Amino acid sequence: MKVPHNAHVAVVDGEHFRLMRNTGQIFEPQLEPVAEPRITATVPGAEAASDDRGGLTTAGTKADLAEIAHGAAVAHWLNAKALDGEIEQLVIVADPRTLGEMRPHYHKVLQARIVAELAKDLTWESPRRISEMLAAA
Repeated sequence: MKVPHNAHVAVVDGEHFRLMRNTGQIFEPQLEPVAEPRITATVPGAEAASDDRGGLTTAGTKADLAEIAHGAAVAHWLNAKALDGEIEQLVIVADPRTLGEMRPHYHKVLQARIVAELAKDLTWESPRRISEMLAAA
């Protein structure tokens, strides 16, 4: 996969978010950590998702709702950075579920700056291993 020099790489799952930057070449990325932004995702209606007996409805568990909210919150954070001009090119690496939740929340400016997406859960991998996986994709 092509990862442009100086492109940001967002590595996301339902609970974690790391931001890195490619300091290497386009086909030989070398990722350097930039930040681990603290995303505070509220779960509107989480209480309403339970039935009268305290059980959970088919809407999903509170943990499921928290993961969905986290993906949306990350997308909104990335939108703000793209709109502020802080992100010019972006590669998103996220587990398939989180990636699917993030996509509907992308602003058009952010969409235009996304150069690639990789649907894999790599949040626990080292920057070196993520670089290797991107080069092989």
